[in-house]
Amino acid sequence: MQHLSDDILKKAQRWLDPLFDATTQSEVTSLLAGDPERVEDAFYKSLAFGTGGMRGIMGPGDNRINKYTLGKATQGLAQYMHQVFPTQDKKVVIAYDCRHNSKALAQMVAQVFAANNIEAFVFSDLRPTPELSFAVRHLGCQCGIVLTASHNPPQYNGYKVYWQDGGQLVPPQDAAIIQRINALDYADIKFDASEHLIHQIDQEVDQAFIGASLAAVTQQTTSTQREDLKIVFTPLHGTSITMVPPVLEKAGFKGLSIVAAQAVPDGDFPTVKSPNPEEPEALALAMEQAEREQADLVIGTDPDCDRLGIAVRDDQGQLQLLDGNQAMIVKTHFLLEQYRKAGKLDHTFIASTIVSTPMMRVLADHYGVTYREGLTGFKWIAKMVKDFPQEHFIGGGEESFGYMVGDFVRDKDAVTASLLICEIAAFQKAQGTSIWAYLQSLYKKHGYFQEVLISMVKQGRKGAEEIEDIMKSLREQPPKELGGSAVRFVEDYQTQTQTDLTTGVQTPLDLPQSNVLIFNTEKGGKIAARPSGTEPKIKFYISVRADDAEGLAPQIQQIKTDLRLV
Repeated sequence: MQHLSDDILKKAQRWLDPLFDATTQSEVTSLLAGDPERVEDAFYKSLAFGTGGMRGIMGPGDNRINKYTLGKATQGLAQYMHQVFPTQDKKVVIAYDCRHNSKALAQMVAQVFAANNIEAFVFSDLRPTPELSFAVRHLGCQCGIVLTASHNPPQYNGYKVYWQDGGQLVPPQDAAIIQRINALDYADIKFDASEHLIHQIDQEVDQAFIGASLAAVTQQTTSTQREDLKIVFTPLHGTSITMVPPVLEKAGFKGLSIVAAQAVPDGDFPTVKSPNPEEPEALALAMEQAEREQADLVIGTDPDCDRLGIAVRDDQGQLQLLDGNQAMIVKTHFLLEQYRKAGKLDHTFIASTIVSTPMMRVLADHYGVTYREGLTGFKWIAKMVKDFPQEHFIGGGEESFGYMVGDFVRDKDAVTASLLICEIAAFQKAQGTSIWAYLQSLYKKHGYFQEVLISMVKQGRKGAEEIEDIMKSLREQPPKELGGSAVRFVEDYQTQTQTDLTTGVQTPLDLPQSNVLIFNTEKGGKIAARPSGTEPKIKFYISVRADDAEGLAPQIQQIKTDLRLV
């Protein structure tokens, strides 16, 4: 293996040790006999926690998802739980999605916890990620784990960690746990479980979650109006089939039509290139079915049911996909209106992220409620809920098709978001209008906004270096003009400073450190660049504002040209 460095070869050969099971040793032997690039990618680094936890390609190696990398993470987490909860009986709840190996990995994780004298509650079958977040607090657990890679390709799996508030790990817990994990050797993993500490759960938690979801969305429509709404739904081969139909049925939405070809959970996702509702192609079958059935609304979730794609009828009766920002605006405004009518706006807040539409702040100002903004990832919105218990969280989301209604779930929740968008659609239909017309009325009243996301895929070690070079270049030579407007402010969340390019004055940013750059233009444009925390991508988030719809597209196109994204 002359093409491999001594360090990589040494790391790979370690996995031939009898410490690792025979299947793993055989896989590593085959790997070493093949392409050196694949060997390097499997061993050149250890998987780390990103914005969505631990996610990677399945297979043997330090940079892969397998029983040993997840076992070591679980061992470190178990030790950390004993450290911070020394006198409590410790409990963890574990869920998993439809991906290959998810169930087996979930059982392995439960065994490691049980071997460390921590009681483990494991769902008997696949369940949505938001139900796992709910179950943490419902069962009084200190921790929750879900085995999922969200919308990544079939060869991926992942490991999301939730803390006792039901939200994903945030500082300082994440750094402390990573430090604990990094100090361990694979030989330190305890796999010999105390089986009496492992319990299966299902219906009791299901019914509690369904009840909480229904309670979170106040019905503004009659039973007849809800029955009159025609909905096409696709779970994209994922977990939402277990929970979205029951919730909608109990809410009175009888006109639900499921895409049969995508109804059965399948980790190969055979009918789509990517099981991601952010991609228009993912909802193609649902859109075709909606045309045949003349449905009012299309909804589709990603495999672990935290992201929701939506298509609605426009003024000409054509189906139009809403992007994540548009969907967030519609849902948030509807909730704000209900709170206003009920006289409950005092001591409330809505929330979003630094790469999402600035229109969320405009809505908050209009209704006189607090607006809070965090880094990318719902863990920061969950942290806001925890940090401001004296205020009630109405709802909020981010551009990547995630939304959270109330605080009973502390992560993006496509189950309750599906219920909410169906209620909005039924309400608008009953008024003789539509969600599309509703959205246009909001733009007319508050200003026209448009957002575009451009993702550049950069695979492997070389790709990671290219992404690093792009971010370095943007920092050292920031653009002076974007979209025909001068760049006024540059926000660098890595240095936690905002720089006024006109005066050179720097002011601190009051958010945690993160590898994100944001350029704000004189005309209200906002362009963010950040490497993805869960995928081999660099993402550019473009947002522009104009007095009319016609003024949006030219700005978007010019910004793409300025950043060489076309």
